[in-house]
Amino acid sequence: MTETTVTIDRLGHLGHGIAATPGGPLYVPGALPGEVVAGRRAGDRLEGLRILTPAPERVRPPCPHARTCGGCALQHAEDGFVARWKEGVVAAALAAQGLAAPVRPILTSPPGTRRRATLAARRTRGGTLVGFHARASDTIVAIPECRLLAPALMAALPAVGALTAEGASRAGVLAVTLTATAGGIDAVVSGGATPDMAVAGAKAPHTAVAGAKAPDPARAARLAAIAAEAGFARLTWGGETLLHAAPPTVAFGPARVTPPPGAFLQATPEGEAALRGVVAGALAGAARVADLFAGCGTFALPLAAHAEVHAVEAEAAMLAALAEGARHTPGLRRVTTEARDLFRNPLRADELNRFDAVVLDPPRAGAEAQARALAASAVRRVAMVSCNPVSFARDARLLAEGGLGLRFVQPVDQFRWSPHIELAALFTRGDTSQQPGQGAP
Repeated sequence: MTETTVTIDRLGHLGHGIAATPGGPLYVPGALPGEVVAGRRAGDRLEGLRILTPAPERVRPPCPHARTCGGCALQHAEDGFVARWKEGVVAAALAAQGLAAPVRPILTSPPGTRRRATLAARRTRGGTLVGFHARASDTIVAIPECRLLAPALMAALPAVGALTAEGASRAGVLAVTLTATAGGIDAVVSGGATPDMAVAGAKAPHTAVAGAKAPDPARAARLAAIAAEAGFARLTWGGETLLHAAPPTVAFGPARVTPPPGAFLQATPEGEAALRGVVAGALAGAARVADLFAGCGTFALPLAAHAEVHAVEAEAAMLAALAEGARHTPGLRRVTTEARDLFRNPLRADELNRFDAVVLDPPRAGAEAQARALAASAVRRVAMVSCNPVSFARDARLLAEGGLGLRFVQPVDQFRWSPHIELAALFTRGDTSQQPGQGAP
């Protein structure tokens, strides 16, 4: 097959190189801007990549699995380049909405600090296979030398293999979410239960599971024994908790919280601390704060050391964990909770006006309806946290149109070597000359 030779113009939002060609954009995973590359054209992608002229930013990937594993997309680029690119993605998203604000240097988590990850696992003829999926593939790549995961997660891989051998069928793939907590590993397994044991709304595995073993009482006991021997704090399989040896607690400021199985948690302690620092600095001095999309209390509970906090979250189990953590933490100001779907029923302007400041931490889709309500309110300070620069910029424009000016954006990179970007930002209404939180967090 004839090779195609192109020059890479830029990176796309997935970290792929993009070359302009007469047939339209050509996407080249693993390529960097300025590089001359060759390969086989397959639709709008270039396969069998050969680097003819490397970019000066190209480095040798630090992980031996980089070529095959789909967990990291940018290990071939030096750290400074990735940082500048991610900062540029944030600035470009703002510009697309007609906004401009200082974008602070990105805060990147060190290697080996991911405390939460979802792995794929399946039985094979020779044993088991545990790892991440290859790029755009259902193939599972083993990761015995992963540079991304925290040591506690790496140490749990043999136990995941043993659980897979006991609980999975040869036809099925398990999705195993591991979280490192103060009490030990919290493991949530889906895909290994029959439909009558599945929990409504449970995360679907990457690959359809046919004939996966049902953990009958005897097998459930063996699975629990494997997890206990490995020192796991909790094992949840197909929605049922098979082991609860110790509370899988996490610290949110002075509070200790036991999240429900599978609950959202920031990916690295360093990333969480960076986001929390921006929020705390931005809202310093506020007496009454509303935390919208509060989760288990990542921001609400640390803020409650200095302010009354009203935490609003749709997921009742996460809200209950937050409330329990608040009850058992001495010295906190008053913490109230409200179960509410903020997409369908955002806090209205008259409800928001009871607060001095608001934390807004929506999922990737953003919070368009809630942003409109905030724009119509009299709230003077908003700290917004986002995992999607595009939806963030859309919502930031709505806030700006309502008089809440964007003062700065702090990008945070918890997903090192990936195209994923998180950020925290401050919005203020009116004169900001005396507003706190303008310095570095």
